[in-house]
Amino acid sequence: MRKRTRLSAIGLVLVLLWGEWENWRASRRLVGSATGGSEAVVVLGYRNAGTRANIMNRWRVRAGLRSIDPHAVSTRLVLCGGACAGPHTEAALMARYATATRGYRGEVVLEDQSRTTWENIGFALPHLKDIDRIKIVSLPLHAAKGRRYLAQQCPELASRLVRGAEYRFGEWIAAKPLMAVHGRWQDARDRHGDRPAR
Repeated sequence: MRKRTRLSAIGLVLVLLWGEWENWRASRRLVGSATGGSEAVVVLGYRNAGTRANIMNRWRVRAGLRSIDPHAVSTRLVLCGGACAGPHTEAALMARYATATRGYRGEVVLEDQSRTTWENIGFALPHLKDIDRIKIVSLPLHAAKGRRYLAQQCPELASRLVRGAEYRFGEWIAAKPLMAVHGRWQDARDRHGDRPAR
């Protein structure tokens, strides 16, 4: 019995470490070392049915805010997401949380028309053309997908992609293996053309 318990514990630890590894790798995918004084932090929204930012959108905003470079000459916070699941746009709910709750006082741009990740990126592009460094923030595998979509839609901006601060060791640790499996499954579907990019 003890041996089985030990093996189960080792298996659980290995699964959790694999989840950390996959998310860590995703956070470094398709990023470079662009330089320059201006930056945009693009926060991808998540379906929000209520009148307040849900737990996922609140976390994404916090990850976006911690991604801001305090030494940047200027930072543009681009919040993405239309009214996909409720009466209010994800962008507006995240903006209220960023400013009223988290005290952010910098430039905020709302991209409030999109309904998919593909559209998040497409509608955000006009706000990125004049920016030196671009950070796309979400869960690590979702942010990596956003970077891939940006490279597909506007290759000339891909060289401006740099890392955000969405990955932290131990954060969401129990969910990271599931995130990794889901992210890999979606990537495989996108890459093999089983559905249009979304």
